[in-house]
Amino acid sequence: MSTVVGTMEVTLVNARGLKNNEFLGGGIDPYVLIQYRGQEHKSSIARGEGSNPTWNEKFNFRVEFPVADDEYKLLLNIMDHDTFSEDDYLGQTTVHLKEVFELGIENGTYELHPHKYSVVGSDQSFCGEIQVAISFSPKGSVDTEEYGGWKESDY
Repeated sequence: MSTVVGTMEVTLVNARGLKNNEFLGGGIDPYVLIQYRGQEHKSSIARGEGSNPTWNEKFNFRVEFPVADDEYKLLLNIMDHDTFSEDDYLGQTTVHLKEVFELGIENGTYELHPHKYSVVGSDQSFCGEIQVAISFSPKGSVDTEEYGGWKESDY
């Protein structure tokens, strides 16, 4: 069986209606921790943009498909940057990617245009939405069967 290796590009567009959890009436300064299978990127901090930040930032992740545990989840943790205390957790979105990868492999590339996802808090309540676009381009396959001896690889 061969494993396809490729690149997933995540475009973090914006968020709307994020809950402001600042007790002193200050605004929130949101940023996003984007995680996929042990890889993590952090967006810039949208200072002064409060509950409706815009980022328009792109992040690349290395993808192998298929993987044994069949887990293809992109986690977006929305955080509030605080200068004098620990950053606050605002909510999370999970994007399921299996279909994106399958279509990318089938068609040579696949793009999921900007789409809104609900942000849920730690109590599972709705606390805004985030908009992301995702594209996936396979680079080729790596044969995982071993016949012994040395194997050439393009890495």
